[in-house]
Amino acid sequence: MEYLESVKLDEMKHRKRIISLTVIVLLVLAIIIGGSFYMLSYSLTPKENCGKDIPGSYAEQFEKYPFIKGWCDSLKQVKALKDTFIYAPDGTRLHAMFTASRGTRKTAVIIHGYTVSSVRMLMIGYLYHHDLGYNILLPDLRDHGLSEGKRIQMGWKDRTDVMQWIKIAPKIYGDSIEVAVHGISMGAATTMMVSGEKQPSYVKCFIEDCGYTSVWDQFAKELKGQFHLPAFPLMYAASFINKTLYGWSFQEASSLKQVEKCKLPMFFIHGDADTYVPTWMVYVLYKAKNGDKQLWVVPGATHAMSYHNYPKEYTAKVKAFTDKYIR
Repeated sequence: MEYLESVKLDEMKHRKRIISLTVIVLLVLAIIIGGSFYMLSYSLTPKENCGKDIPGSYAEQFEKYPFIKGWCDSLKQVKALKDTFIYAPDGTRLHAMFTASRGTRKTAVIIHGYTVSSVRMLMIGYLYHHDLGYNILLPDLRDHGLSEGKRIQMGWKDRTDVMQWIKIAPKIYGDSIEVAVHGISMGAATTMMVSGEKQPSYVKCFIEDCGYTSVWDQFAKELKGQFHLPAFPLMYAASFINKTLYGWSFQEASSLKQVEKCKLPMFFIHGDADTYVPTWMVYVLYKAKNGDKQLWVVPGATHAMSYHNYPKEYTAKVKAFTDKYIR
């Protein structure tokens, strides 16, 4: 009798241990899954308006770069700075600003960064149009500015949208155009992701300014820096969920792998005081690029501030680089 009671007691303890372990496992899984969805929401559907406040974006741009206001106002007065819209294959309506420079085939496609819009790239538009005499095309990436979209794509799915804009550019400016693609921050990552795709013959070179090596690397850096958490297990779970729900993983969204496939010249720019997209990333990207390339690590520049800090030198270096490939 005592033996049977002992066996029953052991069984009850064993069941309790199993139940306790199951509860712990389920709790951990719930925390990981909940944390993953929070991470996706925090990074891909942030509270920022993503440049949708157009008047506010202009005001911020003119405050930061006051010398571009007269140029921009003069374009608007003669209705030369225009809006255009296209539809992506999935039905998403996409917006871009553009203007032409009379008598040139030189054209720059200019890509903005995270949670801003094409308006916030008008200083680079000024560089190409006012200073270098280029046509300029400035798309809004998905869920930014006047483009539709339910979440930020971190450049990966945006690369196909930018390719669509590149292929439409001859209809805007003529069949004889020659194109440079220039992006900053997430726009630089987008530019590098575009560079690994098969290009039309009129695309001649790329300029990337402070882009990240991959979405995985950038998110892992932010996860550690902001939340003091390691990549495992949250990054793996969030990437899996993103792949399942939205069709792409953090690992595949790699500027580095695309740069390795790039066959056209590329100019790499990065501030040596950049802690948001760490400066070490540009050295890895530069090393991975085969063929013609140039590197400028900008003294004292923090994230996306290289042009702001050194506008004349930045313009001169971009001109010297593009002049080798665009006539």
